[in-house]
Amino acid sequence: MAVYSDCDRRALHVRMADEACAIGPDPAVESYLRIDKMLDAARRTGADAVHPGYGFLAENPDFADECERAGLIFVGPGVQAMRLLGSKSAARALAARIGVPIVPGTSEPLTRDGEESRAAAAIGFPLLVKAIAGGGGKGMRVARTPAELAGSIAAARSEAAASFGDDRVYLERWIERARHIEVQLLGDHYGTVTPFVERECSIQRRHQKLIEETPSAAVTPVLRQRLAAAAAELARAGGYSSAGTAEFLVDATGEFYFLEMNTRLQVEHPVTEAVTGLDFVRAQIEIANGARLQDVLALMERPALEASGHAIEVRVYAENPDEGFLPSPGLITHLQAPSGPGVRDDSGAYAGWAVPTAYDPLVSKLIAWAPDRAGAIARMVRALDEYDVRGISTTIGFCRRLIASESFAAGDFDTNTVDRLLEQRSRAAAADEGDEESAVVAAALWAMRQAPLGRPVGRTSGAAAARPESLWGQRARMDGLR
Repeated sequence: MAVYSDCDRRALHVRMADEACAIGPDPAVESYLRIDKMLDAARRTGADAVHPGYGFLAENPDFADECERAGLIFVGPGVQAMRLLGSKSAARALAARIGVPIVPGTSEPLTRDGEESRAAAAIGFPLLVKAIAGGGGKGMRVARTPAELAGSIAAARSEAAASFGDDRVYLERWIERARHIEVQLLGDHYGTVTPFVERECSIQRRHQKLIEETPSAAVTPVLRQRLAAAAAELARAGGYSSAGTAEFLVDATGEFYFLEMNTRLQVEHPVTEAVTGLDFVRAQIEIANGARLQDVLALMERPALEASGHAIEVRVYAENPDEGFLPSPGLITHLQAPSGPGVRDDSGAYAGWAVPTAYDPLVSKLIAWAPDRAGAIARMVRALDEYDVRGISTTIGFCRRLIASESFAAGDFDTNTVDRLLEQRSRAAAADEGDEESAVVAAALWAMRQAPLGRPVGRTSGAAAARPESLWGQRARMDGLR
């Protein structure tokens, strides 16, 4: 059974469900963030379990608590584990207590009494303002100078409140040229935790992931063991069960720092599925139903920290890269997804569906698997070439260029790579615009110089009229300057 807001009435998950319940208007605070409406839908349909998905209430311990009170199985971690590890500040405190390195920052959410200035001075700039709740790049802003701090905090609070119903934020040191590495894990209700081979998530724009892959080209076997051990230790210390992800930053020297624990299934879990052969959603449901992790993992043919081949995921967004990645809502008039060996398309879109403006503009996740990284890149490039979406703008072409670039093939990138490329592109575009304006002005001056004294510019006769018009002249005439 699925739930939907007004604008999601024709969404694919609604069409595929056996039954669907309307839960309110488009704004999330009136529908997807309403715990009472979720529980009412479960009661009306006779559900005995709730899977919270990726966002909105997925990491809300109050929702998990209310599900348990209503006699519903919450397909996720226990309430106490979610309160401890789902709160970024509490998870950081736990990591520090058990000896897992953390990025320097505040240990508690900021209050509104001006303490941010004192905290920022102690940590040092640049700083990252981060929401206590949720994830997915929401509620995060960089402040490079003291003058930017207040605005960054206000923007992060506003976005966090709209996305998660919680506007609390904290400060963290911004580490330049870092790589974003995360460890998928599973835990059961009997104290067993298993970490899996890491995912590389450094290709991101404004803290939102664009491309993920596993394993990471930058992680050595020794570092892999250290990251996995830290992730598992955190999960055990927090009493974690179900699927979760520990996120780390790895600096240029190979040192790593714990960032946060995502107490939910992540958008990029298919790449881990591709190299392990596991179905993580099924694993979540089996664990929630009381299964032991050893039984869930029984079908795996290799150790959890060994990958079978290489997998890459590209997130396809309804955004226009040429317009600063502005959302591109509207009707999809044609959609042809790629297919073939090693290609998987997890999509919520179809031809005839209108991308709404109310939520994240993610259209699909495209996954490519091959025996090695070079093969996975080649297969992904081919798949992106075949992906045909019309009626809206998407990030397909932009991601294709990234995947096919020499720097990606060499594994030479970090969390700021895409933002730096966009800044360079913006400066180049501004320079081109300035050159174009100069050309128009020069054309106008040239035209005026060619015109006979006292005769209106643009009216020529005889030999002058017979001369071919220059390109500058054509442009000036079109702009009404001749």
